[in-house]
Amino acid sequence: MAKKSKSEEECQIMIQKSFQTPMVRFLRERLEKAGCAVGENFFKAITCNQEVSGSYVRGEGVKVCSNYVRIQDDVNQVIIRELIHAFDDCRAANLDWPDCAHHACTEIRTNHLSGDCHYKRELLRGFMKLRGHEQECVRRKVLKSLSANPNCSGFSAQDSLEAVWDVCYNDTQPFDRAP
Repeated sequence: MAKKSKSEEECQIMIQKSFQTPMVRFLRERLEKAGCAVGENFFKAITCNQEVSGSYVRGEGVKVCSNYVRIQDDVNQVIIRELIHAFDDCRAANLDWPDCAHHACTEIRTNHLSGDCHYKRELLRGFMKLRGHEQECVRRKVLKSLSANPNCSGFSAQDSLEAVWDVCYNDTQPFDRAP
């Protein structure tokens, strides 16, 4: 659990507050334009057993782990990341989450486009590299996420990441360019 984690009620209020941020509003609008509207019931604060801050599940929506978020920015980042996953799921009718390459692609896009690998965030995490930090962060986070996928054990995670890197890293939809 995060120090000073939030109750589910506090987290639900923070989720509602995140709807006012420009990036969250933009992503919700783009999902609606793509035919996948997300109402307020799409987002839910829960207590998680795994050490994750949130998740997107097709047909269920976005879950924010109240016991792993501390501040509003944590919640905003979870919502942004998971909305990018939801956008990928919406626009690709054949997205196969257990498939290592599909999973790698959406993770590359999410970590690249969410701002979670911005150098200031990386510095706060203790990663001091100034050149190439963003791509290194994206790769690190993708491999961590893929390690939780039972279909991506061993070398298949790295191989999948490398196989889709260029296409997925350069795919900035629904943005004109990486924010």
